[in-house]
Amino acid sequence: MPNLPDVVLWSIPAFVLLTVVEVISVRLHPAEDGAAAGYEAKDAATSVGMGLGSLVFDFFWKIPIVAIYTAIYELTPLRVPVLWWTLPLMLLAQDFFYYWSHRGHHVIRVLWACHVVHHSSEKFNLTTALRQPWTSLTVWPFYVPLVAAGVHPAALAFCSSANLVYQFWIHTERIDRMPRWFEFLLNTPSHHRVHHASQGGYLDRNFGGILIVWDRLFGSFVPEVDRPVYGLTKNINTFNPIKVATHEYVAIARDVRAASSWRERAGRVFRGPGWQPAPAAPAASAPGSAASPVEETSAA
Repeated sequence: MPNLPDVVLWSIPAFVLLTVVEVISVRLHPAEDGAAAGYEAKDAATSVGMGLGSLVFDFFWKIPIVAIYTAIYELTPLRVPVLWWTLPLMLLAQDFFYYWSHRGHHVIRVLWACHVVHHSSEKFNLTTALRQPWTSLTVWPFYVPLVAAGVHPAALAFCSSANLVYQFWIHTERIDRMPRWFEFLLNTPSHHRVHHASQGGYLDRNFGGILIVWDRLFGSFVPEVDRPVYGLTKNINTFNPIKVATHEYVAIARDVRAASSWRERAGRVFRGPGWQPAPAAPAASAPGSAASPVEETSAA
């Protein structure tokens, strides 16, 4: 097993220091839009609480995930050695699969139920980066190809942690734009503000972790133009960590229970978060004959 450091653990002092610096910056130089920016005590406390809770739950989720990854790694004849020049390549590959995992967690409702936690704050600051889900068991399938290609599960964990740590600093409004070359290649606060926005053309955009080039390649990139409005299209208006962690699962269960067919039930779980079955319309029929039902389709 490769001996790699715990990147997240080593980064905690930097997380704390940068958050303190941001809080002081907001107090000394408040944003012009006042209440729409900066910090709110209850919101920040909820984000920190969600982050601490995710550490606890992730410990238990890792047990079956590590078992699955280890089994796949033992079965594959391929091996990628952990060397100074292979680590950057593994990090690049992990970032590629992170893009697809992240995108999938936005467009499939049962996956969105996990990821929605991270988007539930109406603020955007460094504590928002800590607002992590408690049900991250849905992420592991996206990285199976890496393990099957011979990447050791410990090396994958290191790359995933490095990706997570990188994304901490991009959760801020205190940084406007980075140099043009940086904005073109890498994920930045400007790009990530778009990702956390809840309006119009900003929805479901800029999924990149470290690199933004995946979004440019696969058509999901949008630059920041108008000021983002953060949160969800329908905000949950609660600081209760349990409700924050579970509200979308509750909504899915409610919709499945109220569904009128198995086709609709599947759509409520596996289609997009905003999917609705098409309303049934009466079909033209001959006098005296029964009208046939219209099949459900995805709403435009």
